[in-house]
Amino acid sequence: MAFEPPSDPPDLDAPIVYAAAFGSNVIDVDGNRFVDLAAGFGAILLGHGAQRTARALEMQSRRCWMALGDVFPADAKVAMLERVASLFPKPGARVLLCQSGSDAVTAALKTARLASGRPGILAFEGAYHGLGYAPLSACGYRASFRAPFSAQLNPHVRFAPFPAAPSDLDAALTAARHHLASGDIGAVIVEPVLGRGGCVVPPDPFLPALANLAHDAGALLVADEIWTGLGRCGAMLACSKAGIVPDILCLGKGLGGGLPISACVAPDDIMQAWRNTPGVVHTSTFQGNALACATGVALIDALRSGRLDEKAAQTGQAFLEVLHNALDGVRCVSHISGAGLMIGVRLSSPAIAAEARRSFLRHGYLLLTGGSDGTVLTITPPLTIPLALLEGFADCAARVLHDLSE
Repeated sequence: MAFEPPSDPPDLDAPIVYAAAFGSNVIDVDGNRFVDLAAGFGAILLGHGAQRTARALEMQSRRCWMALGDVFPADAKVAMLERVASLFPKPGARVLLCQSGSDAVTAALKTARLASGRPGILAFEGAYHGLGYAPLSACGYRASFRAPFSAQLNPHVRFAPFPAAPSDLDAALTAARHHLASGDIGAVIVEPVLGRGGCVVPPDPFLPALANLAHDAGALLVADEIWTGLGRCGAMLACSKAGIVPDILCLGKGLGGGLPISACVAPDDIMQAWRNTPGVVHTSTFQGNALACATGVALIDALRSGRLDEKAAQTGQAFLEVLHNALDGVRCVSHISGAGLMIGVRLSSPAIAAEARRSFLRHGYLLLTGGSDGTVLTITPPLTIPLALLEGFADCAARVLHDLSE
């Protein structure tokens, strides 16, 4: 599919400003059109302005915007709780609705603390769980994010390396086993695929082995599927694709169909820890707000009816093959990895990655850089994006990255 780059290339010394967005395209205030390969940090799963969520938002806005959270909820919240609970791999799950990914991780870590009675957390290098104080303590993405606040963070957090290749597996599991032997770790939190950390897919044995280690040590496995879940990695849950059932599941980003909402989900016996601890709650004014719940219900229904997890798996696999062929032999490309429509192209330096991102913007492609060192081009488009648009980007990438390799 031919794509015409912006007629008035943006001033790269200033950010572009969105004016409108439709499907897989963004229009800036100067009228330039871009193919959106970032999709709201991966949150716009159905594409911008998706009809199903737009209709749900319009209809709900005519009925009720806000109820009283978990005191007197809106009917839209009840429907959302049922939909989210149905995503958990085992029946009978309980759901805490939250407002952001960071909030959902906070709820999960609180739940693990109450259920296990232990304060310790095992997290992984390169992982990003949000910047609220609870998830920040487990943020292995960059030490600089934690350093200014270290005196106020949970001191019982340990980090293990995240395996990027089979050769890394033994070191990662050995470190995890060592930390778990302390006996004070109540939560092992992991992204099934590192998102902001560079779209790193671990070796297949990693997650099942980690789950076994956690359970043998009496710790709860918390799966941060805020980015990887809801079809992004080619399955409704990346954990299910890996063959494991987490003790606690975090969902967010695309969960509200473009509106902010997230969830912490766990079996009833784990969630009962909240009831068994008098006077403790996790809530907020806008918890379970009716508008986001309505669009969330529409989002989940659209994912299922359109089998968009399967579509993401198929489109992503085809795109990976195209990318590998297009970038074969390009010297500044060191690695290409991904699952579904979460794909990373690792380049040889942060400077080249930054220049590549700017060059792609000039050519009409909007994407972000990631990885702890900023060397990864992160590609997370809507799950509905036509393969032809991705093929067009691959052709552009071959030209741009070849030039940057000179």
